[in-house]
Amino acid sequence: MSTPGTPRVVGALVLLGFALAPFLLGSYAVATLSRILVFALLALSVNLLTGWTGLPTLGQSAYFGVGAYTAAIVAKNLTDVGPLQLLIAAAVSALVAVPTGWLAVRARGVVFLMLTLAIGEIVHSAAVNWKPVTGGTDGLSGIPPVVPLPGLPALELDGLVHFYVLAVFLLLLAAVTRLGATPFGLALRGIRDNEPRMKAIGHPTRRYALTVYCGAAALAGAAGSLWVSVQRFVSPGDAGFEIAALALLAVVIGGAGSIRGTCAAAALIWLTRDHLGNLEAVAGRGPLLLGLLFVVAVYTLPRGLAGIRLPHRPNRKRTA
Repeated sequence: MSTPGTPRVVGALVLLGFALAPFLLGSYAVATLSRILVFALLALSVNLLTGWTGLPTLGQSAYFGVGAYTAAIVAKNLTDVGPLQLLIAAAVSALVAVPTGWLAVRARGVVFLMLTLAIGEIVHSAAVNWKPVTGGTDGLSGIPPVVPLPGLPALELDGLVHFYVLAVFLLLLAAVTRLGATPFGLALRGIRDNEPRMKAIGHPTRRYALTVYCGAAALAGAAGSLWVSVQRFVSPGDAGFEIAALALLAVVIGGAGSIRGTCAAAALIWLTRDHLGNLEAVAGRGPLLLGLLFVVAVYTLPRGLAGIRLPHRPNRKRTA
């Protein structure tokens, strides 16, 4: 068991660590933390569908890629102001999700999963073959550094970019958390738990599903914009199946429906793939480590990381 304030204390310490990272760590480590924040946002977009609504998806990398390419094109041809890039990327991703989501949300279960996988593969193929816009397999490079607000200097250093990413992450995290407490968020959980009953009492479940699908796409697109701010490069691999699978894996390991668990699992997965997987002892076997991590999590943590409870000592009453 854990005390009610334990998660908040842990969250505050983690936030403090991310805030102090540029002062304590090197450039590569700080950039890695920024990528973890971006990947956590992508995983949260999957959590909106899979954890809250019961719609397992393998297509969020499509909207992540759309957002990333949109932000890159905007940065190179329109403006280097980060918030504008982010808003445009989120809007374009949501617009792309309207027709694709209209088709996908008419299905459930494995069929929905396969439809989202197909959507992801279509977008990945478009990124490879639409060379005049996406640069093909070479991707888009030469993206200027992001400007946090009009009139401010560009963020050249990794530490400054990290602060920008952290600020946007916290704003979007607060928005997602607030959404979970609204009637709409509760309705999504109702669809997950018993959709026929939700229909019977008059809720337009398909409309709800399409709305959250487009909202999750917008969140993934915003994450794609931040990815460009960190990398200053985007390629078709950023819209590929591996990214989608890792985001879904983060939701499963973190605990479906849990915001904290999803973020923690996203960090664990990214570090396992990009840090532990590159150690000399394992000779680049990152996918093998991820597979083992998944198996261990499924068998030992049926509720994911969200099901872990920290032990504490009960308060003892003093005797006279």
